[in-house]
Amino acid sequence: MQCKTWQCFVQNAAYWRERMNEGEFVYALYTAIIHSDVGHGVVLPPLYEITPHLFTNSEVIQKAYTAKMRNTPGIFQMKFTGTKKNKEQRIAYFGEDIGMNLHHVTWHMDYPFWWEDKYGHNLNRKGELFFWAHHQLTVRFDAERLSNWLDVVDELHWEKPIVEGFAPETTYKYGGEFPARPDNVVFQDVDGVARVRDMLIMESRIRDAIAHGYLIAKDGSKIDIMNDSGIDKLGDIIESSMYSPNIQYYGQLHNLAHIMLGRQSDPHGKYNMPPGVMEHFETATRDPSFFRLHKYMDSIFKEHKDTLLPYNREDLLFPGVSVLSIDVDKDLKTFFEDYEFDLRNAVDSAEGIQDVDLKANVRRLNHEDFSFVAEVTNNNGGNVLATFRIFLCPQYDNNLVEYTFSHGYWQCIEMDKFWKNLSPGSNRVIRKSTDSSVTVPDTPSFQTLIDAADQAVTSGGTLDVSQYERSCGIPNRMLLPKGKIDGMEFALILAVTDGSTDALNAAAVSEQGGSHAHCGSHHEVYPDRRPMGFPLDRPIPDRRVLDETPNFKYRIVKVFHEDK
Repeated sequence: MQCKTWQCFVQNAAYWRERMNEGEFVYALYTAIIHSDVGHGVVLPPLYEITPHLFTNSEVIQKAYTAKMRNTPGIFQMKFTGTKKNKEQRIAYFGEDIGMNLHHVTWHMDYPFWWEDKYGHNLNRKGELFFWAHHQLTVRFDAERLSNWLDVVDELHWEKPIVEGFAPETTYKYGGEFPARPDNVVFQDVDGVARVRDMLIMESRIRDAIAHGYLIAKDGSKIDIMNDSGIDKLGDIIESSMYSPNIQYYGQLHNLAHIMLGRQSDPHGKYNMPPGVMEHFETATRDPSFFRLHKYMDSIFKEHKDTLLPYNREDLLFPGVSVLSIDVDKDLKTFFEDYEFDLRNAVDSAEGIQDVDLKANVRRLNHEDFSFVAEVTNNNGGNVLATFRIFLCPQYDNNLVEYTFSHGYWQCIEMDKFWKNLSPGSNRVIRKSTDSSVTVPDTPSFQTLIDAADQAVTSGGTLDVSQYERSCGIPNRMLLPKGKIDGMEFALILAVTDGSTDALNAAAVSEQGGSHAHCGSHHEVYPDRRPMGFPLDRPIPDRRVLDETPNFKYRIVKVFHEDK
């Protein structure tokens, strides 16, 4: 991070690569590339091809080693954990998706809990992004559960058993298997980490702050959180990051909770077991308890949002602009597909031994590309900058009870957020699903990047990789929840708000791309002034709030799953 030139950066990387633990080196390199000015424009290979043992199961790794020893190429089928006897296995494709795992680990590289501004720049709205990115993971997980006839996930409680056990079937490259956890484990104190009582005290202090409407800073002063920026301060103390105004008092609820969950198989170190999957960003979402933990965190954030006044008509109105309709250009269809990724880094090699082509094949969720289509009228007599906010909200719970607006708003999935200049009169706005500011495309494989670099050196050819510079973002192919074979109903909501008020940089923001909705913009302020999730981040007392606001529109759509 201290290097000012590319040469210094590369030489330091080469030096430490030979002297550091592999995991430490990979984390340091990727995080430095993200945050260093000299790393701008660099595209690193997907982590699931660098440390594949953290993204696939041990059976695949063992088969890869056998093929390597026999010098025989192979493609090995990767299975999701568990069996059909475990209902959680129905949605293992979500938590164990290598693209979703990559999004989670990269988000925490983009916004490290240990970051301080002295390292070069401020991570704008880091606490709020922590809330919003993990809230969206949780509501997406709930939508997948509803797609598979399961109830939405229950939140975790420190004084109740962890109902779902988990057998990761995953191994460290060095250090043995990730430990399993049986069903109905009761939380125990973890030596050297925290007591269960400590976790309850931290939670109590945070909920007290929400009830009082202010945080207590380290110097004893009060920090008001009864405003739009309160959620950012709350995210800082819940995670907690170095941005927390009082780590000593509010503790590290989220970070310690991950370790507490990861160590429940061996809380006192009696068997010297390695850390559990919950202790690594790459593997945490594999464990269903990850989503129970974040539903618990989410309930604390919601408690704060519920203390804020609902938005009134003046907050929501965009004078002179009306949305006539919102729709999609075709049926929304999802399906599973096969995907191969390289396993060569999963096995040891030596000088003089030829590489063997080793790959894992995994089933993953995808959907047919589609576009949002909106008809919007601008009666202001001149061009106006508008912010388009698109959400997809489950219409029914697992018992087919319809969600009310006062409850269902918290289950809404953010699909896209973008800026558009509206001409006077009628405007037909078409937005492709592939352009969503929530998602990112698949990063090219390690071999593709090596070949492109070699070709550039030998013949001067270039491969445009600018769209792959960020790995933080929901995979493009998972923008839609799975849905059901006969269709699953969702409310498609469009809110068009005043871009001149919302946007921090009206001149550039209309071209804002990438995955800024959940991951912000590197080294820049978050492009939207409004709270993340606006206008569905606060309670909606009555559906007429949407019905009678002309710049809002919703309709019911169905997501169909094609079982191929």
